[in-house]
Amino acid sequence: MRITTSTSLAAVLALALAAPVGAPPAKIVVPAGYKVSTFAAGLEHPTAMAFGPDGRLYLTEDTGLLVAVRKGSAKPVVVARGLRTPLGLAWRGSSLYVSEQGRLSRYSLLGSRLAGRKVLVRNLPFGLHQQDSVVVGPDGRRYLGSGSTCDACHEQNPRSATILSMKPDGRDVRVVARGLRNPFGLAFRPGTDRLYASVNGQDKLGTKTHPEPAESVVLVRRGASYGWPRCWPSYSKKTLAGRCRGVTPPVAYLEPHSSADGLAFWRGDLFVALWGQYLSNRHGRKLVRVHLGPPRRVTTFARGFDHPLALVVDRTGALLVADWGRGVIYRIQSTGG
Repeated sequence: MRITTSTSLAAVLALALAAPVGAPPAKIVVPAGYKVSTFAAGLEHPTAMAFGPDGRLYLTEDTGLLVAVRKGSAKPVVVARGLRTPLGLAWRGSSLYVSEQGRLSRYSLLGSRLAGRKVLVRNLPFGLHQQDSVVVGPDGRRYLGSGSTCDACHEQNPRSATILSMKPDGRDVRVVARGLRNPFGLAFRPGTDRLYASVNGQDKLGTKTHPEPAESVVLVRRGASYGWPRCWPSYSKKTLAGRCRGVTPPVAYLEPHSSADGLAFWRGDLFVALWGQYLSNRHGRKLVRVHLGPPRRVTTFARGFDHPLALVVDRTGALLVADWGRGVIYRIQSTGG
């Protein structure tokens, strides 16, 4: 997602009218055997979502709010304010972790309200990109995507363009992997310690007729380098290009300039929200399915979104998609059980 510290997202795109809660969204196209409904509406630029222990769905908005909804909500309940462009959200027990611009914070759930906000990690580098998704690992550590401060440069701060991990209290911050321009989405494959990340590639490679580089999905390996800025995944060749000695290749090559963001494992495959571009319908604005194989393949699963961003699986096994542009959460479920 192309969020910058100097861009007013609300000024770039006007919000479309939200569909009535429960109404079938006419423009979302899914394969035969699936159906779509509206889970909740009335949101403003939702960026991340996670179910809490109280059964509510919590969401961050890039306006700085943390809100909660239930199925059928038309107006979210504000539970916290004053966040700095929050892009990541993860629960562990009664603790809620929020990734913000330059820091990681934690809240505690007391009854039906959040309290005890504490900044666990601060002074993280940000610029063109910032801190993105946060997830809880099977080892108990928190994993955080930390984007680059620029499009293509040599970073001064070793925590830029990386995936970081830390203890639950924020201590012992480590660089897990580097060379990742903007590792927005993070997801552990269920039942494993395999961490996958969606990565947004450089802006100024390729042409309009031959766009490059690919957005990508990588399997995060401890100590690995993924090449940025000297090496990139070529979409046309489906291989690495540039100076790539010692670089770990991606597991999936995605549409260039499509802004690969939210990730979720669902029905055995990895789903990726392609947010798109601010002022163009040329790329993205859809949901793709990555079959990790063998063989590996990428297919378009759903289209018709304004700007899909966050993904989460609900407790009935349906996939929820937060549309940043419309302020709507869509629910996709199988009609075959």
